Amino acid sequence: MVAFAELPGWAADRHAEALVVFIAGCKGVKPNQPLSDVCVAARGVPAGDDTAARAFFEARFEAVELVNANGSSEGLVTGYYEPVIRACRSRKPDCSVPVHGVPDDLLTIDLTAIDPDLKGKRLRGRLDGRKVVPYASRAEIDARTANGKPLVAPVLAWAADPVDLFFMQVQGSGRLLLEDGSVLRLGYADQNGHPYKPVGRVLVDRGALARDGVSMQSIRDWLAAHPDQRDTVLATNPSYVFFRELPASDDGPIGSLGVPLTAGRSIAVDVNAIPLGSPVWLATTDPDTAAPIQRLMAAQDTGGAIRGTVRADLFWGRGEAAAHTAGRMQQAGRLWLLRPRSTN
Repeated sequence: MVAFAELPGWAADRHAEALVVFIAGCKGVKPNQPLSDVCVAARGVPAGDDTAARAFFEARFEAVELVNANGSSEGLVTGYYEPVIRACRSRKPDCSVPVHGVPDDLLTIDLTAIDPDLKGKRLRGRLDGRKVVPYASRAEIDARTANGKPLVAPVLAWAADPVDLFFMQVQGSGRLLLEDGSVLRLGYADQNGHPYKPVGRVLVDRGALARDGVSMQSIRDWLAAHPDQRDTVLATNPSYVFFRELPASDDGPIGSLGVPLTAGRSIAVDVNAIPLGSPVWLATTDPDTAAPIQRLMAAQDTGGAIRGTVRADLFWGRGEAAAHTAGRMQQAGRLWLLRPRSTN
């Protein structure tokens, strides 16, 4: 365990702000989980009182620094955001990329029922006769669309730019700005079962980008400059995300915990290392200014690329400014899990 006074920047944080985000996440915590009793107590802390909020966290939690399997305490902190992209309700020459809902033939198999040791693991596929086979990859889905044999799946809208839709799938949620000025809010619904593979790594391996120069912006710039290779490069990531329409709201996107994410306070984590809903102390740096980011976060989301103990994805919010910062973020960082103190 680590004393709270030893956490870098602990005393300077706005603990009341962090407490609001933690309490919001309590809606996704089940009654029998370790955090449930702490969630009940949190609602009794005076709102807006940093001193009281800080005392609550110090009294009800203990801080444990997370360490990688190789013994190192430093890991990768990336960023993500909520995209806003141009789209149309019906297919048009300038809106021809389908934004799919969940296909009718997509099967999701929960492996927990087969083996308790596989808790949280799922397989996705489709029936081919009496066999379950892998579902179509991104390349196969795009080829079917191009050949006039699209998925048996609802089309929620038609995006104007395939690269915009690709990055919205990577982010896992987004908003569609429609031609009449209205906005369609979309959330993650499911995925085709194929592993996520970063196209930035593919471009580095091909010598197209320098390893230290990979960002969402540099990938976009390269794709724009090489339109003849765009589809081939995007297809190297076989993962494909399906969306669902959400009620109109100014809230952030819905994370894996089932609650809206908060810019600058929510992170995506690997649930094998950090239980969803947990407070996590983060120490990293801003990708633009190198200024320290030392802040109490809430683990409220997961992601296909978020694997490892000291690994986090920081949610930056919505729009272009958030996209800029999130797209550049590839920072070293450290994490401390705040776990409930034993009441025994």
